[in-house]
Amino acid sequence: MPLVRIFSNHFLLANRRWFNYYRTMIADPDLPHPDRAALDLPQVLFALSDPGRLAIARQLGSGPMEAAACAPCGADMPKATKSHMLKVLREAGVIRNMPNPQRRGRLLTLRREDLEARFPGLIEAILAAEEAPAKR
Repeated sequence: MPLVRIFSNHFLLANRRWFNYYRTMIADPDLPHPDRAALDLPQVLFALSDPGRLAIARQLGSGPMEAAACAPCGADMPKATKSHMLKVLREAGVIRNMPNPQRRGRLLTLRREDLEARFPGLIEAILAAEEAPAKR
C-alpha cells in the first residue's frame, strides 16, 4: 500500500485514511497501579504463586531494581515472558513499576508498606518461606 508523506509524522494512505505514527505510542509513561484499598488477596496470592514471579518479588525485597537488571530465572528468559510477569505483579499490587528519574528505563519496587497495611504479615511470610523442594 503506497504512502504519501504530507507532514513529518502524518501519512496519507492510498485509501485516503490518515495514519499518525505518534498515536501508536503510549503517551503516558505511568502505568496503572491499584490503590492500597483495592488490593485483593486472591490476586496477590495468584501473582505470587508462580515461581518466576515469586523470584522477582524476592529480588525486590532487598530494594528497588531496574527492570532490565531484574532476572528471575536467568538471562535466557524471553523479554515477553518477563514483561508479562511484571504486568501480573503490578496489576495485583505486589510491585510498583515507575519511570526511573535518574536515567532511561523503569524502576521496580516491592509495595511492602501497602501489602503490610492491607494484609499484615503476609508478604513477610511469603518472602521468608523456603522454596519447596523439587518433586522426584
